[in-house]
Amino acid sequence: MGMAVTETREVTIEATPEQIMDVLTDLESLTEWSSAHQEIEILERDDQGRPKRSRQVVKIVGVNDEQVLDYTVHDDGVSWTLVSSKQQRAQDARYTLIPDGEHTTVRFELTVDPTVPIPGFLVKRGAKSLMDTATKGLRDRVLKITKEG
Repeated sequence: MGMAVTETREVTIEATPEQIMDVLTDLESLTEWSSAHQEIEILERDDQGRPKRSRQVVKIVGVNDEQVLDYTVHDDGVSWTLVSSKQQRAQDARYTLIPDGEHTTVRFELTVDPTVPIPGFLVKRGAKSLMDTATKGLRDRVLKITKEG
């Protein structure tokens, strides 16, 4: 039996939801700010040019995986779900952006179900690393982009 892990984390970013969405839908740049992402290819886009399906090569806690993900862009964020993977039975994620004055609260929820028997502590370490990137890493990236812009 796999051990599905669900994590939720929030971060406050000094930017608008639109500025954050720009970063979230710019998948090709993920390799620049997420250490887990080795390679990204957009397989399909929606009519506004945003990613609908992508192939990603990721490395988490020393385990390499090639995954295909389907993306949905919502009014208040982005979600994705796993299409295929060598190392995961399932993966569901959702970013929700909640405007709060000058800031935006970003909630990130992730469920991963690894197919390979990975020790619990490693699964937790991998999840923590992903959550750090998805929140703190995202915040750093957004602030860097908005300052440059």
